[in-house]
Amino acid sequence: MEQVTIYGRTSCGFCMAARDLCESRNIPYTWIDMIEQGLGKQDVADRIGRPVHTVPQILVGSEYVGGYDDFSAYVRRSEAALAR
Repeated sequence: MEQVTIYGRTSCGFCMAARDLCESRNIPYTWIDMIEQGLGKQDVADRIGRPVHTVPQILVGSEYVGGYDDFSAYVRRSEAALAR
C-alpha cells in the first residue's frame, strides 16, 4: 500500500485507531498532529482540497480516503484483493 497520511489529534480515539491499524498491518504512514502543528480544520481542508468536519482525515498516496471507518474498509478491500 502507498504511504498513508493521517491528519489528526492524539486526543481523538479514531485518530489513534487509524495509527494503530497502520502499525498492526505494517502500512507506512505519516502522522500529522494538528495540535502540535498548529493546524485547524480549514488548514487541513486547504491541504486535501475538501471540507473538513471531523478527524482523522486520511489519504493513501494522493487519494483522499476519508475518516477511520472509510480507511478501515479501504484496508480490508486492499487485503482481500491481495489474497486473490
